[in-house]
Amino acid sequence: MARFAVRRLASMVAVMFAISILTFLLFQVLPNSDPSTRLAGRTASPTQIAKIRSDWGFDKPIYVQYIKTMGKILNGTVTSYQQQLPVEDQIRQDLPTTLSLAIGAGVIWLALGILFGVLSAWRAGRWLDRGLTVLSLVGVSMPVFFLGAVLSYYIGDKARILPAGDYVALTSDPWQWFKHMLMPWFALSVLFIGVYSRILRSTILDTINDDYVRTARAKGLSERQVMIRHVLRNSLIPIVSLWGLDFASVLGGGAILTETVFNLHGVGQYAAQSVEGLDIPPVLVITMFGAFAVVLLSAVVDIVYAALDPRIRL
Repeated sequence: MARFAVRRLASMVAVMFAISILTFLLFQVLPNSDPSTRLAGRTASPTQIAKIRSDWGFDKPIYVQYIKTMGKILNGTVTSYQQQLPVEDQIRQDLPTTLSLAIGAGVIWLALGILFGVLSAWRAGRWLDRGLTVLSLVGVSMPVFFLGAVLSYYIGDKARILPAGDYVALTSDPWQWFKHMLMPWFALSVLFIGVYSRILRSTILDTINDDYVRTARAKGLSERQVMIRHVLRNSLIPIVSLWGLDFASVLGGGAILTETVFNLHGVGQYAAQSVEGLDIPPVLVITMFGAFAVVLLSAVVDIVYAALDPRIRL
C-alpha cells in the first residue's frame, strides 16, 4: 500500500505539472491573449498598456511568467486579471455548488445506471429490456442543454413544480437546496444513466457464461447468490472505473452546460467565463484542480478494484 501511495503521489505531481504547462502555453499562443490590453481598458494609450505590462510582469520571458504565476497559485495569493480578486476565494465560493451538483448527480446516475443495467440483462430480449434500451438511447442522444432548457421551462416556469434555477446553500435551507438541485441533477444524470446501463448490461451478459459462474452454479449456489457474489461483483469493475473519471470530470468543471442552463454559479461556469476573458490564473487553478480530482479518484477506484476482485494487487 505504501508503494502504491508513493506511485500515485508521483503521478499526481507529474500530471498536474504537465497540465499546468500545457494550459499556460496554450493561452500564450492565442490571438489577442495579452492581458495588458484587457487590464488597461479600450481607451488606454500605448504608454499605459506598456506600464501595466511592466508592472504585472507580462514583458518577462514566458518561463518567468509561468514560474511567477505558479508560485502565487501554490501560495494561494494569485488573483484573476478580470475581477482583480483572489482566485482561491472565488473557487471557495463556487465549489459548494459544484460539489452539490456532482455528488447528487453522481449518486443518481450510478444507482439508476446499475438498476437499469441489471434489469435489462435479467430480462434480455424481452419487453422490459427493449423498453430500457429505448430509454437509454434517448438519454444518450439528449443534449444536456436542451433537456435542461425543456425542464426549466415546463417544470419550472410553466408548471412551477420545482424552482427553475439558482442555488440555495444546503446549510441555509436543506429542503430548498434539494428542490433547487433536483432538475440539474436529473438533466446531468440522464446521459450517464444511458451509458452505464448499456455497459453493465453487456458486461453481465458476457460474464454470465464464464467458467467460474458455471462452477458456482455447479456447487449448488442459488441464482441470486451467483448473480450478486460473482456476476454482478465482477461486472461492476468497469462501471466503478468509469464513474470515478466521470465524477472527477464534473467536479473539475465539466458541468458547464448544466450550471449555465440552471444559473448555478459553480466552478464550471467560472472556468467558462475565465476562458472567454482569457483570464489565465483561474483557468490554471481549475485545470490543476480537475487533474488532482482525476488522479485522486483513480487511486480510489484502484482500491475499490482490489476489494471487488482479490486477484488485483495494488
